[in-house]
Amino acid sequence: MSAADISTEPTRRPFTGRRVRFGDVSLQLVAGAAALGVTVLVGLIVWKIVDGSRLAIVKNGWAFLIRVAWNPVPGRELYGAASFLFGTVLTSFGALLIAAPLSIGVALFLTELAPRVIQGPVTALVETLAAVPSVLIGLWGIYVLGPVLRTSIESWLHTVFGFIPLFGDPSAAGASIFTAIIVLTIMILPIVSSISRELFREVPSELKEGALALGTTRWEMVRGVIFPYARGGIAAALILGLSRAMGEAIAVTQVVGGSPTIQWNLFSTGDTLASKIAAAYQGAVTSLQLSSLIYLGLVLLVFSLLANLVAQWIVRRVARKHGVTRGGHV
Repeated sequence: MSAADISTEPTRRPFTGRRVRFGDVSLQLVAGAAALGVTVLVGLIVWKIVDGSRLAIVKNGWAFLIRVAWNPVPGRELYGAASFLFGTVLTSFGALLIAAPLSIGVALFLTELAPRVIQGPVTALVETLAAVPSVLIGLWGIYVLGPVLRTSIESWLHTVFGFIPLFGDPSAAGASIFTAIIVLTIMILPIVSSISRELFREVPSELKEGALALGTTRWEMVRGVIFPYARGGIAAALILGLSRAMGEAIAVTQVVGGSPTIQWNLFSTGDTLASKIAAAYQGAVTSLQLSSLIYLGLVLLVFSLLANLVAQWIVRRVARKHGVTRGGHV
């Protein structure tokens, strides 16, 4: 049996040419209505956001994306998204960079290395972490994580790597971009690890046992069998975690500092698109300020959609390449 035979999906029988049954017709109608409803809902969300941001779009145009200033004072209003876009990219990709190896390591441990007696408890703890409300993680970041990072980790990183602009002087307030990155890492780790764990479990045991029987070490089996088999799904899981990080508002608002500036120092304060919307929307006093905040939401929406489109392209390309590779070997 070839690996291609193992991964072949069953052929779906079309409704055309089959005897019409009430259950089949009902299933088609309900499933079609659900799909149409989701499409309409997404369209309405996009339309409402575009409509709400129209004033800011007309007033600022494309300059909104590259302007750093955010001045809500009536009569001298000036708004820009550059600092928030920068903070979103820095915190999201920084969290993904840390969470990716940790999540894959947790998934591998639970599927390939952990004794059965601890697989259940550790899996339950990881999944419970995903259920903790973000506001509680943010409070923990303020009172526990932030002080520890400021007095220990950030100071050490600044001492050792201070010649790199990313590791400048730690903020005296405790809130920082680095704290936000660690908080986001904690929040996306259970999502990516849970999906990766299920992907690793789906790898056919015949492939793993065959690799071990040929004399490979366990690491060589993981690298040569498990990772190639699941890499398309792993890429999708990582992008899902990235989307989660980009859209997080409450926890980031509590620990990032809320400073509308662009600084490469990870230990300084900053802000993100979602955080700014959550912190300032209820306090908006002018129509232009409210529209500018909705414009930030439009930028975040487009940014998230682009990230997901790129993810779909990566997953399909990896899956296509992977399918050809598996199909060419017996």
